[in-house]
Amino acid sequence: MEEWLTAHKLPIGKWIDNFIRFIQDNAAWFFDMITDGLDFVIEGLIDLLTWTPPLLLVAIIVGGAYWLHRSWKLSLVIALSLLLVINLGYWEATVETLALIIFATAVCMLVGVPLGIAAAHRPWLYTVLRPILDLMQTIPTFVYLIPTLILFGLGVVPGLISTVIFAIPAPIRLTHLGISSVPKQLIEAGESFGATKSQLLWKVELPHALPTIMAGLTQCIMLSLSMVVIAALVGADGLGKPVVRALNTVNIAQGFEAGLAIVILAIVLDRVCKQPGEGRAKSKKKG
Repeated sequence: MEEWLTAHKLPIGKWIDNFIRFIQDNAAWFFDMITDGLDFVIEGLIDLLTWTPPLLLVAIIVGGAYWLHRSWKLSLVIALSLLLVINLGYWEATVETLALIIFATAVCMLVGVPLGIAAAHRPWLYTVLRPILDLMQTIPTFVYLIPTLILFGLGVVPGLISTVIFAIPAPIRLTHLGISSVPKQLIEAGESFGATKSQLLWKVELPHALPTIMAGLTQCIMLSLSMVVIAALVGADGLGKPVVRALNTVNIAQGFEAGLAIVILAIVLDRVCKQPGEGRAKSKKKG
């Protein structure tokens, strides 16, 4: 039986390869257009961030963190962490990585949140999405990095698309969880006051699900950061490049410093985006 199964192997890999080649041969113009458009947007964002003086950008980030959380300790830690990145000489690479994460996270949230809301309101849709999300999260990233590299070429675009594929299940799942966990009593109370479906969504469901959606945002950011090194393997700029270079040359110092910059960026983004306004609420309670 084993010999028969081995001898009659299903050519799944060939089918997928033929499908990718067919798309490449017949729709190359479409993927070139996407590549040019995404390159223009991302390079523009990188140029904007690099054009801003480093200390000014640090001040903006620290000011935004303080406005959101009303915590001078958090603001001080963020300021010292970003100044350490500048001191290590990885500011430009950090800005390039930040631009990639901002764009990938924005795409994931713009697509993931509406999909999560729709899936929460339509159980059949989540039944269809669940195996697809499982596949996107469990399949090795190098597997779908190959077709994206073939279709979009070397550069930041295949890294960006692979990052979106890897990170988008988080906002979809957590938005679905947040909307699904809204108590029925709240929905019934809104309906008893004559609220429409859109009013229920914006005034009842989304406010109640906001902490869970924000958890999806922070998880999406962390998943995007975990793709930094992998994206560098296909030509994406950022902190992944010095890590890959250090790995190839067995440069312990460079690898540790670049890895430390990635950790600092992850901590800063996580603390800034985690439950905005919580510090403000605590300060009001103390007052």
